[in-house]
Amino acid sequence: MKEKEWYFIDSGIHSPVYNMALDEYLLECGAKGRRQPVLRFYGWNPPGLSIGYFQKTAGKIDWEGTKAHQVTCVRRLTGGRAVLHHDELTYSVVIPEDDPDMPHSIVGAYRVLSKGLLEGFRAMGLSADLAIPSAKPGSAHSPVCFEEASWYELVVEGRKAAGSAQTRQKGMILQHGSIPISVDEDELFDCFYYANTKLKERAKRAFSGKAVALEDLLGRKVDLAEVKKAFYHGFEKGLDIQLQPLILTEKDVRNVLALAEQKYETDQWNKSR
Repeated sequence: MKEKEWYFIDSGIHSPVYNMALDEYLLECGAKGRRQPVLRFYGWNPPGLSIGYFQKTAGKIDWEGTKAHQVTCVRRLTGGRAVLHHDELTYSVVIPEDDPDMPHSIVGAYRVLSKGLLEGFRAMGLSADLAIPSAKPGSAHSPVCFEEASWYELVVEGRKAAGSAQTRQKGMILQHGSIPISVDEDELFDCFYYANTKLKERAKRAFSGKAVALEDLLGRKVDLAEVKKAFYHGFEKGLDIQLQPLILTEKDVRNVLALAEQKYETDQWNKSR
């Protein structure tokens, strides 16, 4: 890659519905003519359970469990399994499909964009690798993301440390993902339906062996600002880009809030499957 400029926006901590609406809005802006790629960092308050676009919720999501932990459920544009977003750095990338640095295949695009994540982990002092599974994950029936690493997701010490999902619409690529700082496994698994306690405990044990958060890897408390700095420079180095600020206008914010209310707050969208 030759060094070029991307937009960067740290949109701060927002509700789950606002976060998903802003990702879609940035995709729409690209589809309407903004050719410059955008990297966004964000966080969640209240915590959110993002449900994959194609994922069924009946018999999978424990709505009472999410309510007990004050977790807001929201369906995202991208596929894959559900992700609990709480203490983490979330990123998204919006880039034209015909960008000269983007491969045509989904796996190829993952490979390129994962370089930014790889350098971010290295900036945190961690030796990360890109996952290249030899076969389809054996736990595909599970509703929980992070139980297996998919193509070109980040693995540290053999365990998945970052998960990403991607969609291509209107000539644009949207990829977003989760970099957990810490994980409350009770909170996570209470968000999903299990027929009995034994099955839930078995799922917890499987998860612990396959996924890991930054604080577990580093053995210390980790500050969000530290993570943002590491991955900001990681994306610049890994993708050979320079980041310049993108400022949302008042009109942008109104449009995002309207999309959040009209789409992402509705059961028609969130419980559509």
